[in-house]
Amino acid sequence: MSEETLLEPSSPSTGLAVMHLFFKVDTPTRGSKVHTGAVGHAIAEARSRGDQVVVAVILGHKADLGVMALSQDQWSLRRLQSGLTGSGLELVDSYVSLTELSEYAAGVPEELKQARLHPQLPPEGKPAFCFYPMSKRRHVGANWYSEEYDRRKELMLEHGSSGRKFAGRVLQVVTGSTGLDSHEWGVTLFGVNPDDIKDVVYTMRFDEASAVYGEFGQFYVGMVCEPEVALMELVGA
Repeated sequence: MSEETLLEPSSPSTGLAVMHLFFKVDTPTRGSKVHTGAVGHAIAEARSRGDQVVVAVILGHKADLGVMALSQDQWSLRRLQSGLTGSGLELVDSYVSLTELSEYAAGVPEELKQARLHPQLPPEGKPAFCFYPMSKRRHVGANWYSEEYDRRKELMLEHGSSGRKFAGRVLQVVTGSTGLDSHEWGVTLFGVNPDDIKDVVYTMRFDEASAVYGEFGQFYVGMVCEPEVALMELVGA
């Protein structure tokens, strides 16, 4: 009997479990410690279990490699994480969340609901990648959670309308993390070009829901690619 059969699945009642992992990779000039075959094996194993795994090479000093994974079972995400860290990658940041339907999504067509709960990633033709977490403020005079539902819904409809102006240029995947991580939502953006991501974030920050009530965490930006391409770029293997 395998170890997997001894574990009860840890599955959301609706939607998918989501995990973002960010790694540093030693360069060849410092003596690479990464076992590239183990990285590829861990990702291939996750995909064989039916999980979606998105890989991105990250720009800047915060990380070198980003991995976004979506699964029916959090145990499967844990196995992927163990496989990647066991390959010699240095885990420097992570984020845990779930796909969800907004409380303001009543009346949304079923097709759109399923796209939010079960997104198919990565989207074709959108290699620009960005991830950041965010929360709503609880400040005196700007407390999102003291606003009436109808007012919050009005503001979020305005916010959504701004985002829809970028349909075809940007795919936004918002996942819920209240009680699961340090912020309340994780936002993953896939764009045709890097400036598409810049434009949509800039535009939506003028909406009152963001300008008055939004608080943002650290941004990770990069390029989506297949694991073997990422490893070739990062360690030359």
